[in-house]
Amino acid sequence: MTPNGGPIWVRIIAGAVLAFLMLPILVIVPLSFNAEPYFTFTPAMLSLDPDGYSLRWYRDIFQNPQWLQAIQNSFIIGISATVIATGLGTLAALGLARSELPARGLIMGLLISPLIVPLVIAATGMFFFYSNLGLTGTTLGLVLAHAALGTPFVVVTVLATLSGFDRSLPRAAASLGADPLTVFTRVTLPVIFPGVASGALFAFITSFDEVVMVLFIGGPEQRTIPRQMWAGLREQISPTILAVATLLIVLSVILLVSIEALRRRSAKLAAAKLNGG
Repeated sequence: MTPNGGPIWVRIIAGAVLAFLMLPILVIVPLSFNAEPYFTFTPAMLSLDPDGYSLRWYRDIFQNPQWLQAIQNSFIIGISATVIATGLGTLAALGLARSELPARGLIMGLLISPLIVPLVIAATGMFFFYSNLGLTGTTLGLVLAHAALGTPFVVVTVLATLSGFDRSLPRAAASLGADPLTVFTRVTLPVIFPGVASGALFAFITSFDEVVMVLFIGGPEQRTIPRQMWAGLREQISPTILAVATLLIVLSVILLVSIEALRRRSAKLAAAKLNGG
C-alpha cells in the first residue's frame, strides 16, 4: 500500500503506461540538439560530450524562408479557423442545450460527425465540394476546412459547460429589461467562458497539427508546419524537423496546461454555485 492508501501496483501500471505513451515523444527532444545531421544518437551525445549538442537546427528554423512561411501560414490558418469554429460551435451548443429543439439528437450527431468520419474520407469529400466552389488551393478553403474539423470540439465542450448552467439567470436578466444580446454577453458568456475557451484551444490544436486536409485542399502557398515536416521527411532528412517537433511539443504542453486551468476554473465556479457562493 502507498502512504495515501492506494495499492502500489496501480501506480506502477500507471507509470508504465505513461512511459509507453511519452517516451517515443520525449526522445525527440535530445535528438533535436544533435550537432550532426543524423536522426540518431551519436557517440558524442551518448557520452554527454558538449560538442555533440548544438542549437544549429533551431537557428535553421528561423533562417529558412520555407519554415518561416510555414509557421506564418499555420498561425494565420489556425487562428482564423479557431475564430470561425468557436463562433459556430458556441451558437450550435446554445441551440442544442434547449431540450425543446426538434431532432436534437440527429443535429448533434451531424455536428460531431467530423470526429467520427475518417479524416481521409472527409478530406476527399471537401476536396470535391470545394473544387466546385473554386476554394481548393486557397487559404480561405483551408480555413473553412479546418473550422469544420474544430467546430465539434467547441460544441462538445460548451455543451458540457451548459449542462450545469442555471437557466434562471438569463430569464432574470430578461425580466429586468435586458435585450437578448446583453443577456448573452453579460450573463451567459461569462459563465460558459471556460468551456468556450477550452473548445477554442482544442480547435486551434486540431488545425495547427492537421496535415491530411492540407495535402488535399491546400496549394503550394498554403504549406503549413505539418505539411512542411511531411515534405521534409520525403525530400530531405534534416534534424530541423526534430527541432520543430520539439517546439510543437512545448506548444502543446502550454495549451494543455491552459485547458486544464480553464477546466479547474469551471469546476470552481460550479462548486461555488452549488454552495450558494
